[in-house]
Amino acid sequence: MPYTADAMSRIHFGTDGWRGLIAEDFTADNVRLAALAFARYIARAERPDVGVLVGYDNRFGSERFARTAAETIAAAGIPVALSEAACPTPALSLLVRQRRAAGGLMITASHNPYRWNGVKFKAAYGSSASPGMIEAIEQELDRIYAEGSRMLPPRPGAVASLDVRTPYLETLEKLIDWARVRESGFRFLHDPMHGSAMGLLPELFRRNGVECEQIRGSRDPLFGGHNPEPIEGPNIAPLRQAMKDGRYDAAFLADGDGDRIGAMGPGGRFINAHQCFAILLWHLAGARQLPGDVAKTFSVTKLIDKIAGKFGRRLYETPIGFKYICSLMLERDLLMGGEESGGIGFRFHLPERDASVCALLLAEVMAWHGKRLGELVAMLEEEFGEHHYGRVDLELRPGQKEKAIELFGSDRVEKVFEWPIIAREDMDGIKVYLGKVGWVMVRASGTEPMLRVYAETSSAETTRRVLDAAVEKVRGL
Repeated sequence: MPYTADAMSRIHFGTDGWRGLIAEDFTADNVRLAALAFARYIARAERPDVGVLVGYDNRFGSERFARTAAETIAAAGIPVALSEAACPTPALSLLVRQRRAAGGLMITASHNPYRWNGVKFKAAYGSSASPGMIEAIEQELDRIYAEGSRMLPPRPGAVASLDVRTPYLETLEKLIDWARVRESGFRFLHDPMHGSAMGLLPELFRRNGVECEQIRGSRDPLFGGHNPEPIEGPNIAPLRQAMKDGRYDAAFLADGDGDRIGAMGPGGRFINAHQCFAILLWHLAGARQLPGDVAKTFSVTKLIDKIAGKFGRRLYETPIGFKYICSLMLERDLLMGGEESGGIGFRFHLPERDASVCALLLAEVMAWHGKRLGELVAMLEEEFGEHHYGRVDLELRPGQKEKAIELFGSDRVEKVFEWPIIAREDMDGIKVYLGKVGWVMVRASGTEPMLRVYAETSSAETTRRVLDAAVEKVRGL
């Protein structure tokens, strides 16, 4: 049948794909449309004969949506292999590159609440589709809407089965010094938050004689009532409870599709993504002396600037979104790149976020230096100063977020509390600098009535005060 769409159900692509509410706009029909647009792009711009890989996460209906996408692509005459089980997004990206496939399609809504699902497109180089690739897929979708294209009948027999887990584990196992980790005697806990990274770290650690247990390691499309995002707050309460007795030396979290990292020390001390990034850069550039520069997105801690400077590494700063980090990793000699939300990639692995790789490397850092994560953070603070980071997400009335951006970008805001604004940057949102105290930043969501407010200062109390002051200004608009 021909396909049409009203404004409410029409697909709109974001940074590397599309997300929607299950049974509202995220439907089987819309998945077919997205997959057909992807297939048409592959047929026009890539080598369709080398095929496409399709994977999926643990969300409600993901395996059925993935089958729908795979059969749609197969019906277009492109060879397709579909993951035989749920898998992390970076595992699919890795196999796309290893098998030299034309691209990949992943059914996932990453860290979003359980009511959401989505489609991520992966390029042949093993990471998120470039902005140019997304634009081309979007153009194919526009043609489908304009033409009222008819879908070809499904070809179930044309979809091959794909083992994603085995080659992924084999690749990850080669990345770290297992002898050091084993000899350290450290004990680890893994929390995949009911997502598709479940079971991976425990298997790797146990293969190599290292103790690693797991919580929230079963499939639960409701994610235990928490969003599968590894950030400070209610989401990590089950892990904090598990870490209180001090049995484990470190815990590692992964988001719903296994590409974003979070960590925790004994007693429930949360190690945020900025601290993970800083520890890994300090270790890889310092102790291991691996070559390459560094990239970070606009909202990441200034601690990265200081560590990069110490080791003589050029620092690149990009707009927010890992797609910008990926582009730099493909173009420049980068050791690693990362973003505020816990996505970090490495030159020796993939130009892609991967929570499992980050966790393995953090375990190696601990073993190498004989210190727990909290002790490593303390070492960095002693050398480079304290960096306390905070973020508030505000749901606003229509027009409010635009007014907030205009306000902070103008001279009408001259200071925050007693701290004068000495400079502004507008790479992606508005960041204002408060002398030596730190900075505060506002950034509007491109798809939701939401404004994100970020701040970083030299004390936790000051960061809270700065965030509160910025939020008060926004609320008053």
